[in-house]
Amino acid sequence: MRLDLVWVIFRADSEQAKKEAFECSKTLKSIGVQVITAVNRPLKNPFPDLLKKGETLPDLAIVLGGDGTVLGAARHLAAYDVPILSFNVGGHLGFLTNDRELLYEQNLWQRLREDSFLIQKRMMLHAIVERRDLPLRETSLAAPLLALNDFYMRSYTDEVSPTCTLELEIDGEIVDKYKGDGLIFSTPTGSTAYAMAAGGPILHPDIEAIIVHPICPMSLSSRPVVVPSSAKLKIWPVGDHRVKLWKDGSTAALLEPGDCCVVQKALHHVSMVVLDQSLSYYRTLSQKLHWAGCFVTSPTRKD
Repeated sequence: MRLDLVWVIFRADSEQAKKEAFECSKTLKSIGVQVITAVNRPLKNPFPDLLKKGETLPDLAIVLGGDGTVLGAARHLAAYDVPILSFNVGGHLGFLTNDRELLYEQNLWQRLREDSFLIQKRMMLHAIVERRDLPLRETSLAAPLLALNDFYMRSYTDEVSPTCTLELEIDGEIVDKYKGDGLIFSTPTGSTAYAMAAGGPILHPDIEAIIVHPICPMSLSSRPVVVPSSAKLKIWPVGDHRVKLWKDGSTAALLEPGDCCVVQKALHHVSMVVLDQSLSYYRTLSQKLHWAGCFVTSPTRKD
């Protein structure tokens, strides 16, 4: 990998991330790498300014923070095929990040230059809101919303009516009307996020599919469905409820009665740099979710 230009992005509310960003930038500059450092804030992400027309794209984006910081970077950088190297600094579970200790490897930057790492491609979703009062040709010109984890739809006015009814169409066929707190549309990466918390299945990231998961449905027959990644999903709010669309836990759009949301697999994958070339997805699950935490190694059984 070439390392002529590197972006270092760190989360604003972590002093540790700020310190690591400074040290990382200092080290990279000492070996002749041009570095641009930027802060990721809750209400101000740095990528629109960094991706101004005519600006040179980096060879690598280093992200210091938790999964939320990585999700924001993925949504902006996937279309440019900029690889992301992330470290869990100031984050929580860190499903999408490398262990922080790897940042201190003596030969880290040499490893990158010698391509001694793995690139993991992660599927993303995009969504477009088709407005009832606008011609389709106008709504289709809008840039799609992107998500690495998930999109979900919930009632806009939780304090008045926390439930909503959503009609789902898959590949031109009406599937069901879901009444409850909403619907989650998740990638395999997002299967360990909101969808898992709602009781959904965990999908290996190499499986390209979309999870459709009802949130607290009022019917016991409403169950999660896993559909092919090629599926085209259309969702309409039923009745006079307004529904809010969220992307990766951030607000995205408001659907009025009669509007339609179209969710599909995105055209681009995000490229994640994995330093541990023997990394096991199942070991990651076991460590992050504390599986078998009370088990002890038993002596070898003799048959």
